[in-house]
Amino acid sequence: MAAANDLRKGQAIKYNGNVAIVIDVQHRTPGNLRAFVQAIIRYIGTGKSADVRFGSTDKVELVDVNRQTLEFSYKDNTGYHFMDPETYDTITLNDNLLGEAKEYLVENLKVEVLSTEGRPVQVELPSSVQLKVVEAPEGVRGDTASNVTKPAVLETGKTVNVPLFIQEGELIKIDTRTGNYMGRA
Repeated sequence: MAAANDLRKGQAIKYNGNVAIVIDVQHRTPGNLRAFVQAIIRYIGTGKSADVRFGSTDKVELVDVNRQTLEFSYKDNTGYHFMDPETYDTITLNDNLLGEAKEYLVENLKVEVLSTEGRPVQVELPSSVQLKVVEAPEGVRGDTASNVTKPAVLETGKTVNVPLFIQEGELIKIDTRTGNYMGRA
């Protein structure tokens, strides 16, 4: 048993008899009231999310989480296929499990797959990825006020605002946590 203050994103806990993954945690101390921990959790069995509140001294039962580094191989109508680079075993994950992570998946991208009780429950991306720009309109001459951007479509289909000098075919670096342009690769 661990204190609720020790909860971190990505941990697995047992809540109301069900195993859940902690998606987000915030420690709050409102005015003269007692401190509490506000957490968003996703139940593994159902896939549903819940917003829960723990007292800062409440005890939470932690569940073991296995981390495995896998490489993204390809996507088809059955799901997203990942391969273990050491054993060459393949795992297929569905859209619901990946969430927004599927907007950053390119061939051979290494990701961390978290699993509890033998079931994959969450995919963690690297902090940034390199993606190719497949469609970017030309910047208009004279649009040189500070920080002018234009929309660009990336190889995964994601649209990101980039500076005017970025052209089609260039590799750019994208922050996977915010989805923002970071620079040329």
